[in-house]
Amino acid sequence: MSGEHETALQRESARLEALERYRVLFTPPEATCDVPTALMTLVDAERQWFKSRVGFDLPETDRKIAFCAHAIDSDAIMEVQDARNDARFRDNPLVTGPTQLRFYAGAPLVTPDGYRLGTLCVIDQQPRQLTEEQRQALQVLARQIMVQLELRRTLHLADEAAQEQAREAHQRLIAETACSLSETFMRATLDSLNDSIAIVDRSGEIVHVN
Repeated sequence: MSGEHETALQRESARLEALERYRVLFTPPEATCDVPTALMTLVDAERQWFKSRVGFDLPETDRKIAFCAHAIDSDAIMEVQDARNDARFRDNPLVTGPTQLRFYAGAPLVTPDGYRLGTLCVIDQQPRQLTEEQRQALQVLARQIMVQLELRRTLHLADEAAQEQAREAHQRLIAETACSLSETFMRATLDSLNDSIAIVDRSGEIVHVN
């Protein structure tokens, strides 16, 4: 049992690392599908945060009450037709409280290496059921979101690489300038001496005589 628990913790740690790689937590909201209530959620260690939301006021919720925390347990769409009849959610504050959530359907956002970062989900205050066409559309939109997130991550990596190259070039320039100034100072110091002194390189060739 301990081994299974450790494996689960390792998987969760790797999933959170994957989430960090995409750098979308707490960035400005973006538009998503045109439905009455739709959310693009990202699930971190403590909460679910809404990258994009339509028809929903809360910016985030505790992970303990998040429907999406259950939806990321599988690659398939999780659909709850009436949360009042689902043992997992009927006592959930999102169901019993002011939001009066009844219907939920969430498609996981899955990275190319298999980590589920969050979901694209639709919710309603009335019980309902997705049609097959709606299920397919939700899955397609979730895949499109991951394509955009992967592109964003690639652009960030390219930008970081360019910045690192610029920093290295700047550091080389500083080092070369310091070396040149040091050599100039050394030669000026030797030239001020009365004794004759020669500087030779490693091959024994004379490079400077005062």
